Amino acid sequence: MSVRDEIVSRMADTDEAETDVEHAVIAHFRLADDGLGEPGQREVVRQAQSLLTEAIEQADVGEFDGNEYGGGEVVLYAYGPDADALFAVMAPILNDLPFRPAHVVLRYGSVDDPSAAEHRVDL
Repeated sequence: MSVRDEIVSRMADTDEAETDVEHAVIAHFRLADDGLGEPGQREVVRQAQSLLTEAIEQADVGEFDGNEYGGGEVVLYAYGPDADALFAVMAPILNDLPFRPAHVVLRYGSVDDPSAAEHRVDL
């Protein structure tokens, strides 16, 4: 392999590594009680999840990964290569959820990277 080919190969590997970094959008919503929320609240969340899944897929900005209930809140998880683009698609749906207080964490890097930047947005 020539020096030029080796440099081009390394650049391609670097580009792939940069696009493999998975950003996250993690939305936290307070529910009515200290447990799993009320059944009606869980139904509203299920409907929002369907809308989020569809919007994220249509915009091709990542994937909706699911939820976690407990301690009086629900947390929604989505991942993609660009947290800002992902949040731009999700924001209208997240803002329509009636549960407050609420906030979103945009994570710019892998969950395994303790130096990954995060930005909090209150809803």
